[in-house]
Amino acid sequence: MEKQLNNRNKSIQLLYSFVVAALGGLVFNYIHMPIPWLLGPMVVIFLLSRIGKFTPYWPVHIRNIGLIIVGYTIGLSFTKDALIQIIHQSPSMLLMTVLLISFSALFALLISKLTKIDYPTILAGSIPGGLSQMITLGEEMKGIDLTIVTFLQVTRLMMIIFVVPLLVISPMFSGGEIFHLTGSITKIKPQWAELFPNIIIFTIVCVIFAIIGKKIKLPTAYMLGPIIGTAILNIGGLHGPSLPSTIVDISQFFMGGYIGTLMKPEQLTNKVKIIIFSLISGSVLILASIGLSFFLANLHPISPITAFLSSAPGGMDQMGIIAHEVHADLSIVTGYQLFRILFIFFAVPPLLKWLLTYYYRKKMNSD
Repeated sequence: MEKQLNNRNKSIQLLYSFVVAALGGLVFNYIHMPIPWLLGPMVVIFLLSRIGKFTPYWPVHIRNIGLIIVGYTIGLSFTKDALIQIIHQSPSMLLMTVLLISFSALFALLISKLTKIDYPTILAGSIPGGLSQMITLGEEMKGIDLTIVTFLQVTRLMMIIFVVPLLVISPMFSGGEIFHLTGSITKIKPQWAELFPNIIIFTIVCVIFAIIGKKIKLPTAYMLGPIIGTAILNIGGLHGPSLPSTIVDISQFFMGGYIGTLMKPEQLTNKVKIIIFSLISGSVLILASIGLSFFLANLHPISPITAFLSSAPGGMDQMGIIAHEVHADLSIVTGYQLFRILFIFFAVPPLLKWLLTYYYRKKMNSD
C-alpha cells in the first residue's frame, strides 16, 4: 500500500514537473531565447525546487531518452566529408583541441586556488565540451560538485551564444562583409513522413549501442553509443533522416528538466566570487579561441571566420548554424567541433578519474 502511494506521488510530481517545465520552454521560446527547450525547463525546474513547496521529480531514464536523440543528431554529422576532413587535418585538430583544453585546465587551476573549490570540479565546469555532455560526464564522476559544474557550463554557454555571433559579424572576422544571422539554417524542414523507414533501423541501433555502451562503461554511454552507431551506419551508406524540430525540442526538454534538478545553489559557497570568476573564465576562453583561430588560419588556407568557428568553445550545433549563415566552410567547422567532442568523450573521463584519485589521495595524506 505504501509503495502504491509512493508511486502515485511520484506520478503526480512528474506530471507537475512536466507541466511547469513545458511552460518554461514556451516562455523562453516566445521571448526568442537561445535553445529555449533546454534552458527554459532547466530554469523553471530550478526555480521551482528553490521557492516552491512541491519537489520536482525527473527520472534519469527520461534524461537518457533525450541523450539518445542528441547522440543520433551528432552522429548524423559524421559524414564521409567530415571524416575526410578529420583524417586530412587530424594533426591540426588534435593540436587545437589539446591547446584549448590545456588552456582551460590551467585557468581552472587558477580559479580553484582563488575560490578554494576542488580542482576536478572547476576543471569539469571549464572544459568546453557542451553543456549537456559535460554535466552528464560530471554526474558520472564521484566527488564532483554538479551544481558548480552546471553553473560554470551554463554561464560559459550563455556568453558564447551571445558573444560569438557578434564577433563573427564584426570587422575582425567579416572583413567588412555584412551578414544577417537569423538563428536558424534556411532549408526545407524535415517532414515526419521522411523519417520512415530508415528511422526505425537507426532507432534500434541507437538503443542497442546505448545499452552496450552502458554495459562496457563508456563515458556518457547514452549519448556516445548512439553517436558511434549512427556514424557507422551513416558512413556505411545508410543515411539517417534529419529529425523534425519538434523531436529535437523534446530531447532538449527531457535534458533541461533533469539538469534543473541538479542545480542546488544553497550548496554553493562564495556565490559572488564564483559568479565573477565564471564570467572571467568564459571571457578568457573566448579570447583564447580568437588567438587559436588566427594560428589555425595561418596553418591552413581557410578563412579567419572558418578558423574562429572551428576553434570556438561552443556546441557543434550552434557553431554549425552560424557557419551556414556566414558562408564559412561547414565541413571544416563540423570536423573540428566533432573531433573535440569525441576527444573529450574518450580522453577526458580517464583523465578526470585519475585526477580525482590523485587529488583525494593527496588530500588524505595532507590531513
